[in-house]
Amino acid sequence: MKFAYDPSHFRDNTTITEMIHKVADLGYEYIEMSPRVDFCPFYGFPKVDKAMIQTVKKTLSETGVKISSLLPLYHWAGPEEDRRQAAVRNWKRAIEIAVELGVDLMNSEFSGSKYQADVSEEMFIRSMDELLPIFEKEGVRLNLQAHPYDFIETNAGAVNMIRALDKPWIKLVYSTAHAFYYDDGVGDINAQFDEDGDLIDHVLFADTYNHKAAFGLRYIVNPPDAKVTIHQHLNIGEGEVDFDTIFKRLRAMKFDGIATNAVFAWSDKPQESSDFMKKKLKEGLGI
Repeated sequence: MKFAYDPSHFRDNTTITEMIHKVADLGYEYIEMSPRVDFCPFYGFPKVDKAMIQTVKKTLSETGVKISSLLPLYHWAGPEEDRRQAAVRNWKRAIEIAVELGVDLMNSEFSGSKYQADVSEEMFIRSMDELLPIFEKEGVRLNLQAHPYDFIETNAGAVNMIRALDKPWIKLVYSTAHAFYYDDGVGDINAQFDEDGDLIDHVLFADTYNHKAAFGLRYIVNPPDAKVTIHQHLNIGEGEVDFDTIFKRLRAMKFDGIATNAVFAWSDKPQESSDFMKKKLKEGLGI
């Protein structure tokens, strides 16, 4: 099992080399390289040259930290064709960067919009038609996650789409912070893991509240019909996710993929949050 850290706590207040050192200081062997403005920014063309890649590789070597996966986020599911084409260009460059870094796994979200799910699915498939041959040529694997607001939010929807792509190297990212979106507020972990079968390759750990609870008033948004989608990435125990069942199922399946601390809520106290999460995850996973 690779025990990784998503360094989003450090994405706006450090250089990339400082971030790598901070992750090493926190005691992690692996980084999930999530978006940052000086590397692969959200929805923008990667800001990386050969010198930057060499600097990152040198810093990783010095600290002993490795990259477990590269996480780009682009509008590859549209619904606008110009933006989809730009996203494919971004993806092609991100794949090149992964290869140059010696990283053989990328993970991402379905993107698109749940309010235009049919069109978004069409755009996603069009993008995959262009990108799948490149992933295969370069020997880079892909993990995908359903995300709140994306054209696929549910666990079953993610599993169905991954199976539809029908590539043995495309697997599932299971995000515990999305558990209540995965089945429309039920949060039935056993049912979700039963759906996932052998597809789970990467688990993102963070807690959240059930947005459907309290008669739909857990979060009060005005105006009441506003199209918003909300969740959190809290420390375990600060929300309502059933982690006892999650850990039990992962231990039972002898999970050997990537386990990432994906708490984003406490950038003012990353050391405290990290120490707490490391203890909880190692106890829960039995590592």
